[in-house]
Amino acid sequence: MKKILVIHGPNMNLLGEREKDVYGKDTLATINAALQKEADGNGFDLKILQSNHEGEIVDAIGKAGPNGFCAILINPAAYTHTSVAIRDAIAAVTVPAVEVHMSNIYSREEFRHKSLMAPVCLGQISGFGLDSYVLGLKAIMAQN
Repeated sequence: MKKILVIHGPNMNLLGEREKDVYGKDTLATINAALQKEADGNGFDLKILQSNHEGEIVDAIGKAGPNGFCAILINPAAYTHTSVAIRDAIAAVTVPAVEVHMSNIYSREEFRHKSLMAPVCLGQISGFGLDSYVLGLKAIMAQN
């Protein structure tokens, strides 16, 4: 069975409580359940990680290949715009990554318009809430 690593970045554990006008009412548990259902229905295994710590995310990306993952689905959250370390980890591994965001980062504050991850990812999906994750996962599964 092919394995996909799902990474949720900082503050994603607060979904359903934080800025509902931006992120909606879905919780992280709701997103993970939707992803698991989609993966199960298509013969993929998911490992899901949420971390507020940059180094933990970098370590998980660096171990993706040796741990047998065929792809990474990542919402770097605020690290999208600031983390050269996460960007470099994605670039360093041979495991392809798809970047997702619940909100449309290009319609928000100016500082959010630049993704450091996009140039080293297969693609990016943003602005569709929970569906951004599901669409990203479907794209990965179609490639594998």
